Amino acid sequence: MNDGWTDDRNARYGRGSADAQPEGARVMRHVQRPAAPPQRPPVPHQQSQGYDAYDSGYNTGQVYGSPAGGGRGGGRADRGSVRAPGPAPDWRRRIKVGSIVALVAVLGTTIGTYFWADGKVRREVDLAKVIDRPKEGDCTTYLIVGSDSREGMTAEEKKKLHTGSAEGKRTDSMMILAACGSGNTMISLPRDSDVEIPKFVGSESGKTFPAQGRRVKLNAAYAEDGPELLVRTVEHNTGLRIDHYAEIGFAGFANIVDALGGVEMDIPKAFKDKKSGADFQAGKQTLNGEQSLAFVRTRYAFAGSDLDRTKNQQKFLATLANQAATPGTLLNPFRLYPTLGAGLDTLIVDKDMSLFDLGEMFFAMKGISGGDGKSMNIPISGSTGGNLVWDKAKVQQLVQQIQNDEKVTVTGN
Repeated sequence: MNDGWTDDRNARYGRGSADAQPEGARVMRHVQRPAAPPQRPPVPHQQSQGYDAYDSGYNTGQVYGSPAGGGRGGGRADRGSVRAPGPAPDWRRRIKVGSIVALVAVLGTTIGTYFWADGKVRREVDLAKVIDRPKEGDCTTYLIVGSDSREGMTAEEKKKLHTGSAEGKRTDSMMILAACGSGNTMISLPRDSDVEIPKFVGSESGKTFPAQGRRVKLNAAYAEDGPELLVRTVEHNTGLRIDHYAEIGFAGFANIVDALGGVEMDIPKAFKDKKSGADFQAGKQTLNGEQSLAFVRTRYAFAGSDLDRTKNQQKFLATLANQAATPGTLLNPFRLYPTLGAGLDTLIVDKDMSLFDLGEMFFAMKGISGGDGKSMNIPISGSTGGNLVWDKAKVQQLVQQIQNDEKVTVTGN
């Protein structure tokens, strides 16, 4: 019976055979594969969405979830996975860049401060007008003057600081500061010192005034023709060349102290002085601007002695410099700027004095307080007519030691 299958047993397939003998190898019909569909053109990244993304992965045989890089479909299927970590940050480079930025900021601030401060200094004294000057020495010398100038002070400030209301200005204190490699020396010149007014050229008139052998108190030279004649008189009577001049008035002195927050002093003995307003107890205490001015001006509490007063002035200035030249002041703009602003407006210096010279003077005073040098009064041998007479031999030896940058061994009063 023909059931639709061929009688050729060797060609049978798809059904079991009832024959006892096993079937031979069957011949499979040839099946022709359909032609592969044409490949789609690459789809831009921004358009590979939806069916395109699925079809692309299917046609390439990519299994979803397989490692990235096996095909476009796999790469897109892993979009939600965590990205591989990038390179570690280069901390050395960041620190280097940060250090450079910080350095530039510091330099910018320093340069800005320098020009700001330099513009405030009053360079009004012309030492080129001083004639017949002594030879230059190995040390840098400064003539530091505290004047009783009331310039810019209100009536209330004059009353508070006990300055009086006298017109003009006079020297209230004078001292030579020698900054030397062998050690710094601060020498007070009592304003009652007996000196000779030498030949000089008037600072304003330019007229030459011949020497007349006049002997006066040292502060009279300043009153007669200002800082230039004072320098000329000091040089003539000491034989020591003055390299720089610095002067500060009452108001500037008090303002600097207040800007620093006061100066701590150890006063060995209590004293009062109605004229200066001084009223101090013995022991350590912090003096404000008003008290500091009273402390350095007091003389009548010491039986009118100018020598005791100059010792107080030296002690105070050295202590002031020592407490001001600290990192807490120099590196803190909130303290440095008020301090500079308080003092520079009333500070008068010579025309050749730079801020570097001013800083050297300041740190030389600080060194004396720290034991790097000595402070003394100029040697006195006696008095005449109320004026203090200098010991010429000792003064000559003192000047020679300073000129040669030798350790000062001369003692003063």
